[in-house]
Amino acid sequence: MKRIFSIIVLLAFSMLIYTCTVTKNTSQSKVGNPYPNRLFNPTPSVAYLTPEESLKSFNVPPGYHLELVASEPMIKEPVAIAWDGNAKMYVAEMLTYMQDADATGERLNISRVMLLEDTDNDGKMDKSSVFIDSLLLPRMILCVNHELLVNETNTITINSYRDTNGDGRADEKRVVFKRDDYNVSDANMEHQRSGLDWNLDNYIYITYDPVRFRYSNGMLKADTIPSGPGGQWGVTHNNYGRLFFSSAGGESPMVRAQINPAYGALDLPDQFSSEFQEVWPVIATPDVQGGLPRLRSDSTLNHFTGACGQSVYRGNTLPEDLVGDYIVCEPVARIIRRAKVINLKGKTIIQNAYYRQEFIASTDMNFRPVNSYTGPDGNLYIVDMHRGIIQQGNWTKPGSFLRKAIDEKGLAKNTGHGRIYRLVYDGYKQEPKPQMLNEPANKLVTYLDHKNGWWRDNAQKQIIILGDKSVVPTLKQIASGQQATLSKRPSALARLHALWTLDGLNAIDKDILFTAMKDENAQVRRAAVWISESFVKKNDEEILNKLAELKTDPGHDVRLQLLLSLYNSAHKKAVAIVQDLQLKNTGNDMFASAQKAMDRNNDVKTYGARLGNMPADERKMILAGAATFSSLCATCHGPNGKGITVAGTSDLAAPPLAGASKRLGGDKLNLVKIILHGLTGPVDGKTYPSIMPPLAANSDDWVASVVNYVRYEFGNVNPRRRATDTTSPFVTPAEVKMVRTKTASRSKPWTYFELENGGTELSLSEVSTNSPVRETKLNPTSSKKASSAKETKPVNANKLANATKTLSAKTNAGRTKPPAYTDVKNLLQKHTCLACHNPDTRVVGPAYKDVAKRKYSIAQLVQLIHSPKPEHWPDYPTPMPPMPQVPDNEARRIAEWIKSLEKGK
Repeated sequence: MKRIFSIIVLLAFSMLIYTCTVTKNTSQSKVGNPYPNRLFNPTPSVAYLTPEESLKSFNVPPGYHLELVASEPMIKEPVAIAWDGNAKMYVAEMLTYMQDADATGERLNISRVMLLEDTDNDGKMDKSSVFIDSLLLPRMILCVNHELLVNETNTITINSYRDTNGDGRADEKRVVFKRDDYNVSDANMEHQRSGLDWNLDNYIYITYDPVRFRYSNGMLKADTIPSGPGGQWGVTHNNYGRLFFSSAGGESPMVRAQINPAYGALDLPDQFSSEFQEVWPVIATPDVQGGLPRLRSDSTLNHFTGACGQSVYRGNTLPEDLVGDYIVCEPVARIIRRAKVINLKGKTIIQNAYYRQEFIASTDMNFRPVNSYTGPDGNLYIVDMHRGIIQQGNWTKPGSFLRKAIDEKGLAKNTGHGRIYRLVYDGYKQEPKPQMLNEPANKLVTYLDHKNGWWRDNAQKQIIILGDKSVVPTLKQIASGQQATLSKRPSALARLHALWTLDGLNAIDKDILFTAMKDENAQVRRAAVWISESFVKKNDEEILNKLAELKTDPGHDVRLQLLLSLYNSAHKKAVAIVQDLQLKNTGNDMFASAQKAMDRNNDVKTYGARLGNMPADERKMILAGAATFSSLCATCHGPNGKGITVAGTSDLAAPPLAGASKRLGGDKLNLVKIILHGLTGPVDGKTYPSIMPPLAANSDDWVASVVNYVRYEFGNVNPRRRATDTTSPFVTPAEVKMVRTKTASRSKPWTYFELENGGTELSLSEVSTNSPVRETKLNPTSSKKASSAKETKPVNANKLANATKTLSAKTNAGRTKPPAYTDVKNLLQKHTCLACHNPDTRVVGPAYKDVAKRKYSIAQLVQLIHSPKPEHWPDYPTPMPPMPQVPDNEARRIAEWIKSLEKGK
């Protein structure tokens, strides 16, 4: 015993000596457990390393090691790979991506897709050809039978390419999806779609755009995802069809994994912890977008900023405890994260597999992992773009923190490289390559029980593409648990794939679904519920009765899928099942969260993406503001916010709102002030023929609704509040009331100069210098009266109501003296008449003196206020909107004044 104790002490002392004698530029990492053991380098070199040198730079767990599959000059700037059914590898290359810090030549059509082959099956590619060239930054690739589907940057069009003569170069091209009305978002080459992931459910998913596809008869058919799929670069799925996205822009390593995005957008605050967000490079990483807040004191990246290229390992050659784990790349940190995926009563959460360490980390400054995959051989493949700059030009502009790091370290010179690695485990032996493109459907069926998920997925896909229904009886046998043509009784995964292959062949029937609903495996039962949606849409009562039996299923995923699949059905049995599920699962927050996500999804279907994602009360107010804008404000600002020209001129009647997002998206209370008291003077250096009239007579709710609509529609302000917001961008009636109270003494319209300077009033000389205004002529009268009219203060709602009652009483008393302009000005302001008409000056509409020349009767004038006749005024391009909201007594008072103008001519 003493001898053993002495040996332990000696070993401990030896480790202490080793720890204290590390090399000068390398210090022992103090980041937790010793598995795997990591060394940290605070001063890494940016020098280019050969592929062989790079292989020595990796820190991986014991037993694992990386092997080189392909590198430059065979490939350059790789971003994505795809295998066909015979394991030929296609590589998408972005040859113009950030060739210098200014993104010079980024939009040139010189990128390509390479075709690589491993002819001797040793795991390393030894034959290559340019399959397609002259592309603009290809983003998405997917092998379908003998064809390759490709999408390029700045378009949603997807083309199919095929090599018909076997020379390794595509010679046949056809369009498989195109949308002519697609709105190209080309301001940024990074924030665009990626993916083309053929999921277990036979839909092909992408990121960014709100659509998924179904491959049928050689074409892609689009299906809308109302709330959008989320994600940015990369989409993957697990063995059960659960999708996983990531968002570099949102700095999130996992998004939208809770429910299929077709049901709605759902992310939960606890799907990963703040600790999971932290990343642990083994070198200093000073080249980060965002600067010092994203760096620790040792110059290492402190959290995910470039999460991308995720996958779920589903192979059969690496240790079994890796199967089902989530793999996500972080090229800024030069690391790859491995996460354990945990199903917690239907909720998906992820945790780092290591304590403050990474699965794969490199000391090579040019290691830039951007994608990961499970390969045909069962190993984990990694696409390394291998370059100095990894952020797009929008973030590398001169003067930025990142640009300084790029220039100081010479990162821009490292371009034109690229590596593809595979992660293997000690003792791995190469197996024969697949030959699925050469095999019949009955042989492909046997691969549905393969231990490697790549084989199962591709066999399912190939059977569906072939459309050979001779295998339907065999598939039904496997789905029901019979051995059929398999070597043994089918696993749960085989039964699962058999079900979805039947679905893809349009060969599902109710009997096989009823059998699957009683399967011993919860994921098979869940799939049966999922697939039954086509029958639910037809209100099939037999299906609904069987689904009702699953309300108390022990599997959380089964019950949750039941909620998802039935939630939007109006059938009374479906409604009853949903209500029962909600009642009996009140303790599970996934059910409540999923319900909210589906409600939002339905709102998006009804109102569109932006409005649909808002709280209902805010959306209601914006819609009310839209109605007011279209009936009143549009007469001067135009229905599209681009303004209306003054009749007979090229001048605009009022400032355009479209394109004024900076002005409208600023201080939200400035717009409240303008609506309450009006606006005069130049806007953006231009003057206009009339002032914006004060509209303070309207209610606080009315003012708030108009402000919110204008900011939402033209200011690009999203009223939905975020957790980081300290003040809501949405204007409430209470805030309008506060502004109304604080500015109650104001007696004249605002100028933009005042508003931009904190509401500071101007002297008369400043108004003359800074706010030249075209004076509006009033009804000919004495100068004293004209002056009085000019200085009339806008009144608040109560004063205006009292004034209206007084006017009405006088009218009812049979007063014969016609009203003067000063008597009706408040009414004209209240109903926004002065926005389009002046007493004697032509603006958007005719001057009131010109209306008087028509010699309408008072009754006719009242009728025309309520129901205008634009055809009476063909020289005016903007028709007056109907104004039935003007009370009869107020309309009559205005009509009497207009009638009185006849005497002045």
